[in-house]
Amino acid sequence: MALAIALLLVWLLGSVLTPFLIAGAFAYLFDPLVDRLERLGARRTLSVSVVFVLAIAILVVAAFLIVPAIKSQLATLIHNLPRYVDQIRRVIQPLVVDVWPGVADFDVHAAQQLLTKHWSSAGGAASALAGQLFSSGTALLAVLMNLLLTPVILFYLLRDWDRLVQWIGDQIPRPWLPTCQRLAREIDKKLGHFVRGQLLVMVILGCLYALGLWLSGLNLALVIGFGAGLVSFVPYLGVISGLLVASVAMLVQTGDPSALIWVAVVFAVGQILEQVVLQPLLLGEAIGLHPVWVIFAVLAGGQLFGFVGVLIALPVASAVSVLGRFGAERWRGSQLYNNVSE
Repeated sequence: MALAIALLLVWLLGSVLTPFLIAGAFAYLFDPLVDRLERLGARRTLSVSVVFVLAIAILVVAAFLIVPAIKSQLATLIHNLPRYVDQIRRVIQPLVVDVWPGVADFDVHAAQQLLTKHWSSAGGAASALAGQLFSSGTALLAVLMNLLLTPVILFYLLRDWDRLVQWIGDQIPRPWLPTCQRLAREIDKKLGHFVRGQLLVMVILGCLYALGLWLSGLNLALVIGFGAGLVSFVPYLGVISGLLVASVAMLVQTGDPSALIWVAVVFAVGQILEQVVLQPLLLGEAIGLHPVWVIFAVLAGGQLFGFVGVLIALPVASAVSVLGRFGAERWRGSQLYNNVSE
């Protein structure tokens, strides 16, 4: 019953809950750092203030230094998209025709022209939609309110995080408390290791890919590099997608197939570092959620609850996996499973 009410509230109050969920996610990520500062002798409010100011400073620096470059490269990527499609057509079509001769009648060039013809209108429609959205006073006010409320909520959640956890523990019936505490510790360990460790892996890989592609001379190094790092939480997806996109971009930019060697070297080095250094050091052994479960949770959350569903997907997936394992343990210890007669 309580779960049904919670899901109904998430569905009805999605837009209202967004700043609280974002602030809660950051509070969960930053709380261990605040606790560490407390153990060094700082008071809770001072520790929260230090972490809060540091996080805001990092975001501001990133906004001024990285976002404009990414925006420029993203515009270049969109502008050159027809050329990328043409390059893919010229490389892949002969291979496909050799394997499947029946597709020879398919006019890929006509499809490319159709894409090129309607690309500008699609972009214009998207721009018009965005303009209409932000021209609405209500929508603009909602965006501004979320931007203003999120850091305020984050500060108070960080300051009172331990008391909030204690209050939740006080509401649990005493006979259930040991079991609930054990499950909560397991969920926190699984979710914390996965989220904090995987975020670090993603950031490091994104910076490594972007730096390597920039040194190799690729104009779209930031977009492709950070994009590959962003999806690296799924094994091999980041390196495969990044390698393919970077290879096509490099081929279109230079026209020299030998330049692809440097692209391959960048992603090979990144893959080796991820497997040999980053994952063992930051994630440990077999810690975290299975990639298939992560993908399903994110897609299901987005389908059911939109952006809010994406935000709560990983915590819910972690809780379900731990509860599922707990249920399986109880089942294997039951009389029915072991066929024990009364």
